[in-house]
This record gives sequence, structure tokens and C-alpha cells, in this order.
Amino acid sequence: MSSRPQQQRAQASSSNQYSAGGDGESVVRIKPFHYVHVHDTNSSVTRVIVGPLTFTRQEHERVVFGPEPMVVVPPRNYCVISNPVQRDAAGKPETDEHNNYKIRHGDEELRLHQEPFPLYPGEKLTGKVVALEVVAPDTALRLRSIRDFTDENGKAYTAGDEWLFKGPGTYLPRVEVQIVEKLHATIIRPNQALLVKARNNTVDYEGNTRKVGEEWLVRRVGAYLPNVEEEVLETKDAYVLTDRTALHLRAIRSFTDSFNVARKAGEEWLITSDVSPSYIPDVCEQVVGQVKKTTLAKNQYCVVLDPIGDDGKPQYGRKELRVGEVAFFLKPGERLENNIQNVYLLSEEEALLLRAREEFDGHAPGDRWMIYGPRDFIPPVQVEVIERRRAIALDENEGIYVRDIKTGKVRAEIGRSYMLLPNEELFEKQLTDVVTQLLQKEGVDVAADKTRVIRLCVPHNAAMQIYDYKEKKSRVVFGPELVLLGPDEHITVLSLSGGKPKRPHAIQSLYLLLGPDFMTDVVTVETSDHARLQLKLSYNWHFEVDHEAPAKIFQLPDFVGDACKAIASNVRIAVASVNFDTFHKTSAKLIRGAVFGHDDKGKILDRFVFNSNNLIITNIDIQSVEPIDQRTRDSLQKSVQLAIEITTKSQEAYARHEAQSLEQEARGRLDRQKITDEAENEKARKNLLELQAQSSFVETTGQATAEARARSEAAEIEAQAAVAQAEFRAKSQTVESSTDLDLLKARREAELSHLEAMQELELNLSRSLAEIETFRFRSMISTIGPDTIAAIARAGPEMQAKLLEGLGIQSLMITDGNSPINLFNTANGLTGFQQQ
Repeated sequence: MSSRPQQQRAQASSSNQYSAGGDGESVVRIKPFHYVHVHDTNSSVTRVIVGPLTFTRQEHERVVFGPEPMVVVPPRNYCVISNPVQRDAAGKPETDEHNNYKIRHGDEELRLHQEPFPLYPGEKLTGKVVALEVVAPDTALRLRSIRDFTDENGKAYTAGDEWLFKGPGTYLPRVEVQIVEKLHATIIRPNQALLVKARNNTVDYEGNTRKVGEEWLVRRVGAYLPNVEEEVLETKDAYVLTDRTALHLRAIRSFTDSFNVARKAGEEWLITSDVSPSYIPDVCEQVVGQVKKTTLAKNQYCVVLDPIGDDGKPQYGRKELRVGEVAFFLKPGERLENNIQNVYLLSEEEALLLRAREEFDGHAPGDRWMIYGPRDFIPPVQVEVIERRRAIALDENEGIYVRDIKTGKVRAEIGRSYMLLPNEELFEKQLTDVVTQLLQKEGVDVAADKTRVIRLCVPHNAAMQIYDYKEKKSRVVFGPELVLLGPDEHITVLSLSGGKPKRPHAIQSLYLLLGPDFMTDVVTVETSDHARLQLKLSYNWHFEVDHEAPAKIFQLPDFVGDACKAIASNVRIAVASVNFDTFHKTSAKLIRGAVFGHDDKGKILDRFVFNSNNLIITNIDIQSVEPIDQRTRDSLQKSVQLAIEITTKSQEAYARHEAQSLEQEARGRLDRQKITDEAENEKARKNLLELQAQSSFVETTGQATAEARARSEAAEIEAQAAVAQAEFRAKSQTVESSTDLDLLKARREAELSHLEAMQELELNLSRSLAEIETFRFRSMISTIGPDTIAAIARAGPEMQAKLLEGLGIQSLMITDGNSPINLFNTANGLTGFQQQ
């Protein structure tokens, strides 16, 4: 490849393009593998001059391009030349009659590895020098012809043709061919397949003819490189089938599957692990879903609807009973009725109500019968289980309503455990909303289970009327008593007046209280002198029950309202016959006489009896009398104010008398207390004078004693201070002397320690020097060796001298200091000479 930017600059100029420096230097030195374009202005011809060369430019010549390096194409590289020159059979550029190079304008030329070459005028290097495309194994280049041509093998291509260049190999490009894309082989692993689609009519790798748009699966394991007419859509993974799962397939169109079974369009089937451990659906197969194996335990069963027959066709409308232990796959079209069901296990107190769907064991369709426990039961497909029944345990005072579905009769079963018969069912008793609310107030929850017999406790001294609409009879129950209502019985609801004054239908009750009790009412009356008054009356009442005709007390639906109206009427009549003053004085007597009446002697009776329902009024209490009109109210108010004023004045006089009496008693106690206080005061003054005298005496004697005592204590303190000062001075001197002694002792010890340390250091130094000398001598001896020393010793005096010289000993003299020494002989011995 070119080492300089000749790819951008090495573009040959056309004949009318000139360099700005064409009139520059006359001599151009062209290096090897470089070139220049020289334009002859006389002939208007541009020629190429290649180095190495020293070019001398003429006056009519101009260097229009260069010097520039030649285009270098390394091995396994290529470049694209635009507007290439025409060449002859020998490869040389052709020129026209004017010696201008012939150029193929608008064309391109690919040049592979060759000797460096120059660019002729008009040629341009398009892009850079590019390496050849190396196609790896399992890879291909999809090529497309952009114009008609014939390759070197003589094969003709038309523009638009496409083909593959498969690796391994090196692709040699052509200007007529365009690289569309680079394809990589798809790796097909086990349990995988490749979905391929035909772009045009083609033949696949197995030799099968494929039409445009046809899809198929490539199941061959390994690398798959699609044909140029094939398009890879996706990779499909296989469904792994176990003994618990199966694959539900549907045919999109008629075809023959991979097991050589002919399938029709719309047909459905299962693929299980017995057929294949894994399965990849074909393009003509649609996966409906995965089907799990249905497993029935020992105490389970199921009913399969529309089962598949032995001929493989569904039996529509039929049912098949399958009992565990068994495991199976539901085939396409089969479904379970009510999923998997458990076997009915019946205890001794349980039963099943059955109904025949079709002829079965002597039962016509629609027949109902029951089977009783203890046992287990699996219903056949001809039998329907309506419900599971259990014996209803009932206490002595409990019951249920039962209806016969054949006759429609309803009865109550009370006080025993009961199992419904096949033709019986529980009956729900319907009550009005008013009765339901009243029962809930009494603590009876009838909404929880309407099939239970309604139980209600009648309280003490109360009565309840119950009416049987079927028998058209009523009965009265007196409390305390427990009432159990029959299926056709209903409670008579009492609607009584209430409030003050009485309002109808204010109180609703299920039972009637017999009293004694009281009721209060407000009655408006008018006297003969037209004074309107409002009376608040309270009546004591009770019922007298005739046990031979107990229903008489229920003759009046609203005995409270009727009684209050009757009494109010009598009171109004009586009050209207008297004036206000008379009524104000004799109101109680007047009202009691009006209500209770008089006997033959004129005495007021003690009771008022209502014969219609045996209600008896025993007493009347006048709680308040209030006037209604303003005149009567003012008159009554004046009377009340006058009474209040009289009462107030009498209370004030009594209070005044009591206050004066209390004042006199308090004044006497005060005078007595003054006398007592004066006597106590005189006693206190006497004690004060005595204490003052004693204080003066003590003050006179105490001053002299205090002065003498002070002088004595001052002298004693001065003496003690002198003694303490002397003691402190002695202690100070002792401390100073001991400190000086300690300092001197410490100084001596430090000097002694210093001397010992210096001597120890000198001793260590001497010892170290001796050890060094000893080590030096020992090293020299060990270096010379014992054999050498022995040889030197045997060599005579000269060798001895050399030995001594080698040991570094210049002289040696051994003496004890007492014997005389001949220094001359010693010197000879030291120098190594010996007398003969």
C-alpha cells in the first residue's frame, strides 16, 4: 500500500489542468518510483515521465503534476481506477492521432497486485488501496451483476443476476459485480430446525423443487448456508415431550407429515413422547397448545364428553366414564365434564339424591332415588347426582320445614334427627319484613336459615296470638313459654299508639304485656268559663284474662289508643261542667269521678273496666295542669306570684330573726375573748420585763469575761505560731541538706558510671582489636595452609625468612627479661644470616 497520501493527491490532471508551479524550476529531479505530468503547450499534449530521472523542462513545457509517488498495490490488495486509459493487447496505453492518451470516461478498472504504476492524465484513484475480501468457511458473499458481462469461464451474466461466492476463498472483485451482503451460515443444533422461504423458483439442498413464496423446514443438524434464492425466516426449537405432556396440532392444509401420515386441512391430533421425544411442527402444522396428562387417583373419576372412538372419530353427544387409577391424554375434541371428581364417600349419616338421565337399572329418565351410606359411590354416566344429603340433627326444641314435592304439603319435623326422602325438600318459610325485624330485635335470626322452625320465647306476664292460615284458627300462648311456629302459622303483630299525646301505630310488638303497667297521655280540656287547659294524665292498667276465652284480650288491635280516647272523652265532659276555680280546687276528685264513676251512695269507684278486651284502669295520676289561653295563664301566674311573695316575706322575717340571734351570741363571745386576751397580755409583759433584767446582767458580766478570754487566746496563738515557725524552719533546713546530699551522691554515681562505661568501652575496643588481629592471623595461616607452612619450615633459614616475611613479622625476640641477650647474634638471626 502507498506510504504517502498519494490516494488523495495522485489524481491525474486532465489536459486543461495545470499546476500552479508549472513555470517554476527548469530542472526537476524525479526519484525512483515517482512520476510527473508534463504538458507541452505547443502540441497541447500531456505526457508521463517516470523516475529515476533528472528532467530538464523546455520553455514550452510545464510540469502540471508531481513529482508524486506511484500507486503501490501490495499483494492481496486492489484499487479502483476511474477513467482508465485504453490499453492494447500488450498492455500499453493507446494514444490518438495527436498523441493524447485514450481514456474510457465514466468507466472504472480494478487493478490487483503489480509493479508500482503511475496514473496517466485523466486517471483518478477512487478511494484507497483495499485488501481483498477473504471469505471464511460457512460464509458466503451475495453478489449481484450491475451490467451484462461474461466471466473468465465463459459464463454470461445479465444485469440483476444474483449468485453466491462461498468460502473458504479469496474473492477477486469485478467492476461489473456488486457485493449485496455477507451471509453467515446458521448453526442448526439438535432439536432445532430452520424455517426457509423461497424468493424465486429454486431447488433446495435435498433436490426438491420449491416455488416462489413456499416455506419449508431444514432439519439437518450442522451449519446451513442458504441458497441465493432462499431466505431464512427464523430458527424453530423443538417441543420437548415427556410422559406428562403432549403436543396438540392442527393441519393448516392437507399434507403428509414427517411420519408419512396423510393429514387433511383442519384435522387435529396429538404427538406424545411415545411417538417422538421431541417434535418440531412443520410449516403446515399449527400448534394449538400443550396438553397435560390427566391423572386419576384411586378415589377419583371423570366423565369424558365426545370421546374418540376406535376408528379415531369423535362420538358426539356420548359420554365415557373413566375411573382411577389411570392416566391418559385428552384427545382433540374430548373434554371433561366438571373436571376430575372425587369418589363419593358416604358416612352412616349421609346419602346421595340421584336422578336418571336415561334408562338405567329399572329407573326411567327423570326418576329420583337415594342411596345411603356407609359406602362409596361412582355415578354412572346415565345418572346425575342432584345433591349430597346429611341427616339433620334436631334437638327437642328444634325443627325444620319439609315439603313433599309431589303433593306440595309442608310439615314441620321437630325433636328428632331426620333424613329427607327422595321426594322431599327443605321449605323456606317466608315472613313479612315487619315480623322479620321484630324477631331480630328479640334475638331470632330468621335470615340465616329460613328452613329452620322459628323459635320465640314469650316473656313472663305476656301473651302472643298465633294464627294458622291453613286451619283458620288462632291460639294464644301465655308466657313464659317457647313457641315453635308451624309452616302455616304466623304471629299477630300488635300496632299500638304511643307518644304524648298518643299517636296511632307508634309501637309494634309481637306479644301483648298483661300488666300491671302505666301509660301517660296529654288531654286538652275546657272549663265552663272557657278556660282551656292541658292535662298530663297517667293511668295504671292491667288485663284480667279469661282462660276460657283467652283471645278476648286481642279483640282491640290498639287497646292503648282506644283506652286513652275513652278516658279523655269522660274527662272532657266532666271538666266542661265546672268553672276554672272549681276545677283548680277539686281537679283530682273531678277527674277520678269522671273516669271511674260513682256507686249508688255517690262514692267514687276504684276501677274502670273495658269489657271488650278485659282491660282494667286502676288509678289516675294528674301529673301537670297547664293553661292554654293567655288569660288563664296570666291569672294563674298572678296567683303563683302572690303565693311566692307571701312565702318569700315569711322566709325573710324568719331569716332576720335568726340573724339577730346569731349576732347577739357572737357579740357576747367577742367580749369574753377580749377579757381573756388582756389577761394573757399582762402575763406576757411581766415575763418580758424579767427577761430584760436578766439580759442586762448577762451583758455586763459577759463583756469583761470576753475581753480577758480574748487576750489569753491571743497570747496563746502567738506562742503557737512561733513554735510552728521554728518547726518549719528546721524542716526546711533538713530538706535543703538532704537535697544537697542527694545531688552530691547522684553526681558521684554518675561520674562512677561514666568511668565504668568508658573503661568498658576501652576494654571492648581492645578485645575487638585482639579478635580482629587473631582473625587476621588465623585467616593468613589458613590461607597459606599447613602443608605450605611445613614446606617452608623444612626449606632452611632463607625460607624461614620468607615465611616470616609472608607472615608480616619483621623481627622476633623471645625472652623472660632476666637472661642477657647477645644483640649481635640476635640481629644476625633476625636478618636470616647464620655463621658457618
